Amino acid sequence: PASHDWPLLSKQQTQVGIFDFRLLRDATLINAAIPKRRKMADKVLPQRIRDLVPESQAYMDLLAFERKLDQTIARKRMEIQEAIKKPIMQKRKLRIYISNTYTPSKPEGEEAEKVSSWELRVEGKLLEEAGKQKRKFSSFFKSLVIELDKELYGPDNHLVEWHRMPTTQETDGFQVKRPGDVNVKCTLLLMLDHQPPQYKLDPRLARLLGVHTQTRASIMQALWLYIKNNKLQDSHEKEYINCNRYFRQIFGCPRMRFSEIPMKLAGLLQHPDPIIINHVISVDPNDQKKTACYDIDVEVDDPLKGQMNSFLSSTTNQQEIAALEMKIHETIEYINQLKTERDFMLSFSNNPQEFIKDWLKSQSRDLKLMTDVTGNPEEERRTEFYHEPWVPEAVGRYVYSKVQQRRQELEQVLGIRLT
Repeated sequence: PASHDWPLLSKQQTQVGIFDFRLLRDATLINAAIPKRRKMADKVLPQRIRDLVPESQAYMDLLAFERKLDQTIARKRMEIQEAIKKPIMQKRKLRIYISNTYTPSKPEGEEAEKVSSWELRVEGKLLEEAGKQKRKFSSFFKSLVIELDKELYGPDNHLVEWHRMPTTQETDGFQVKRPGDVNVKCTLLLMLDHQPPQYKLDPRLARLLGVHTQTRASIMQALWLYIKNNKLQDSHEKEYINCNRYFRQIFGCPRMRFSEIPMKLAGLLQHPDPIIINHVISVDPNDQKKTACYDIDVEVDDPLKGQMNSFLSSTTNQQEIAALEMKIHETIEYINQLKTERDFMLSFSNNPQEFIKDWLKSQSRDLKLMTDVTGNPEEERRTEFYHEPWVPEAVGRYVYSKVQQRRQELEQVLGIRLT
């Protein structure tokens, strides 16, 4: 068992003996085998060791630098987490390829089409697409509608529609096949799938804010900047907006609350205009190898966002860092143990007589702790001890406690309460 005076050593109060030191060493080894939560303070060298070894200041400087580095990394991680919550997009060029093939009819008896037909192909890809994983063409769109010549294919067969569904499988392109042997005019309507969703503003509000099609958050930000720059917020009632003549024409009221803006704004937002492409499906054999190309702007996730996610989820160096941290803690514990051994040996060599006296006192206290002995047996065996002024009162208290104890035992046996 360890003495409570051990950490103070000879320079403070008492010393421990050889037997105590061995017990302390064994207890240290047992505690080291039990995993415990380490703290930053466990890596700090005590001042007494730094005074003894001046070179240890270099380690303390490294520890201070590590603390600053950890704080910087933690702050940057929080900034990255906040940045990831917002959409990080960049504009790229999506090239759309529109081509068609024509198959003329063949005389009967031959293994070929009996009726002339054409096949329209709509494909596309990102220009200078980065990364090994290519994005499917259909993933950029919410819907695709191909409108054929109504006079040729009638009101029931002139529309070809594709709309995104929760179970939609992405594809690299679309194909439409129809019978025919004449050129066909067609119109392609492509509705981009914006993430987050974008809205088209009412023309009057768009001219006022200088925003045509944007996300709801960007529209609200532009609206707030206009209110702020034109000082439309009521100076006394901050939750109200005093509409100027433009706002009165658009929102139809002279005054409104901030909380009413989303509801009023909903009636001024519409779905964005689709991308319209006019194309002629040619059945001329000389046009079969011709492909029409159209470049449109699309928004894709910035590659930096993927790098941010991989940085936050990366655990590549965590095990190595944890192992080094454990090694540092074990080294500091070993240094403290060596300092204890050194102080122990020095105290004995400097003053052996006083050391032995202190050691005997320490052993005596430890023996009391081990045997749960209270009092002082050496004093209690002498008659003078029982003539002290406190003895009569102590005897009275002892007798009273014994009587109370006996009384409770009788009550339990008889099952009654004595009064």
